[in-house]
Amino acid sequence: MSVYTGSAVVHPAPMRFLSIASTLLLAAPAAAQTSPGAPLPLTAAGSRAGENAVRSAGDAFGTVVGREEIGLYNAGEVRGFSPVDAGNLRIDGLYFDVVANLSDRISGSTIIRVGPSALGSPFPAPTGVVDLGLRLPGEGSGVSALASANGWGGLAGEIDVALPVSDSLAIGFGVAGIRNRFYNSTRADAIDTGAIVQWQPAAGARVVLFGAVLHTFVDDSGPIFIPDGDFLPAPLPGRHFTGPRWASERYTDGNAGGIVDILLGGGWALKAGLFHSWSAIGRGASNLFVDVTPAGDARQLVIIDPPLLFASTSGEVRATRTIVDGPRRHRFHASLRGRLRTGRFGGSDLVELGPIRIDAVQTAPRPDRFAFTDQSRDRVRQLTGGIAYEGNWDGIGDLSLGLQYSDYAKRIGLPGSEVQTQARPLLANANIAINILPDVEAYGGFVTGLEESGVAPDNASNRNEALPAIATRQFDAGLRWAVADDIRLVAGVFDVSKPYFNLDAGGRFDALGRVANRGIEASLAGPLTPQLSVVAGAVLLWPRVSGEAVTRGLVGPRPVGALAQRLEFSADWRPPVAPGLSLDIVASHRSPEVTTVDNRVMLPRRTFVTAGGRYAFALDSRKAVLRLQISNLFNVLGAGLRGAGAYGQVEGRVVQGYLTVDF
Repeated sequence: MSVYTGSAVVHPAPMRFLSIASTLLLAAPAAAQTSPGAPLPLTAAGSRAGENAVRSAGDAFGTVVGREEIGLYNAGEVRGFSPVDAGNLRIDGLYFDVVANLSDRISGSTIIRVGPSALGSPFPAPTGVVDLGLRLPGEGSGVSALASANGWGGLAGEIDVALPVSDSLAIGFGVAGIRNRFYNSTRADAIDTGAIVQWQPAAGARVVLFGAVLHTFVDDSGPIFIPDGDFLPAPLPGRHFTGPRWASERYTDGNAGGIVDILLGGGWALKAGLFHSWSAIGRGASNLFVDVTPAGDARQLVIIDPPLLFASTSGEVRATRTIVDGPRRHRFHASLRGRLRTGRFGGSDLVELGPIRIDAVQTAPRPDRFAFTDQSRDRVRQLTGGIAYEGNWDGIGDLSLGLQYSDYAKRIGLPGSEVQTQARPLLANANIAINILPDVEAYGGFVTGLEESGVAPDNASNRNEALPAIATRQFDAGLRWAVADDIRLVAGVFDVSKPYFNLDAGGRFDALGRVANRGIEASLAGPLTPQLSVVAGAVLLWPRVSGEAVTRGLVGPRPVGALAQRLEFSADWRPPVAPGLSLDIVASHRSPEVTTVDNRVMLPRRTFVTAGGRYAFALDSRKAVLRLQISNLFNVLGAGLRGAGAYGQVEGRVVQGYLTVDF
């Protein structure tokens, strides 16, 4: 499956391998100077020429602003685990169970909250919290237009509008047409629409409503290679699509919701959100090359899905009491959050296309009909009640304590049978930050969580079996130093632990032991000079799997996808001799990556560099920015991990750019 160069689409289809093409985002236009850590003013339109992640990031742990993403972590990976899989997404701080990611039409920013940045979130979670910021319409009206292109033939056009209706009501809406073309010549053509309304009926009261729909007409299924042995598949030539073209997907994704935020007086506040996220897949496909040999021979299988549907309704109600006592501020929270997730999946048809070379073009005709079977249905219900305390003492430090009780139940209706799993854990968290020097604070924390582990995948002998919810826990500690007014240095250690699920030697998907990711992380962010801003970070990780399967030699001591080292560096420089011009660079280094359960195969160490520039100018008195960039500057090629023992392709070098105009 290809992914368009906006917000990535999440398709949680457990019946098929997910072929997620790596997408290198176009960077955002040059921006006005924004101090790291300060909230970025985002509107639905009229200010897109001012988006800049480097100038806005408060740390190196992960920031998304508009189309630009930087940092060590992202929504799919924090400290070696996935916050999305763990259910750790928030919208404006409120619980959100995602099925399809928020559209760029309504979402303007993302912040990964780990370490000291987790303070200020009353209910933190292991592997961090992904906080999504809405692109709210402001007081002024405006239109932003964006046109983009890349060297592979991809094109996109976006228009966003902000329209104040009255002093208390503003509307934002937008549309994007996307014609994506990728390194392996796959296609993804889509229309993205969205709208957001902000109403302030009285002082201290706010209501936000939003909705967005992405309709993808065609999304070619790129090849997934599964070798028949302990080796990596041979690289394919660039711009090469193996086919067949009828192995493509068609789907509609959407999100809708509302937030109410009210100051009640007497220190009381009420905040509530209700969200609905869904993905309706009219046709799904996976393009698999199995039993791949070192010489490049294989068997090709295409898995075609009947219509699938995944949906979740989730939300949170939170009451907060704030008490100010001189230099001390106390906040007490009572929260109720919940979700109801349903899915209709399975019933796929497996089409055998026979022997083939992995670099050959498949011309097999589309079958007249597919032999679909009965589908499965699942239902997850979860309610979590919690109380929390946050205390702040000026010049002394911060304290956060929380306790939650969660009632979780899952039911999987398989053809001819039904399986269930449930859990009722008590979850706790404690975080503290102490000012040990005027500009230095020490922090530390402990948090437990409950995560859904899904169902066994299609390639398992126990396919579709409902897996139990899993208990997770995290310790972390470190220091944060305010080097200067706008420069922050963070260094810390962490230990995250949870059960390890993967395929055993007999092909069964089960708990193979417990995985603990212990590591060191560091971040430096801020403007070193008025012209130069940097965001730099490093993670040194010691991931280990323990348990009987490891002792018996059936499972390697390191989990699939484990990276021992990851280094990130981003910089934005504005030459003083060229007003309006800025040059930027993003460098990412990754150590060898484990790709098989037995640890016998690894991807090599790699360094990816993206270099570019932006030029801000006036176009008929309107703010405009021209952005050019070269991704994967040194054309690093090879296999990319798509699951245990399964591989795709790393996207090669490409020139890309866009023009943004604020009217």
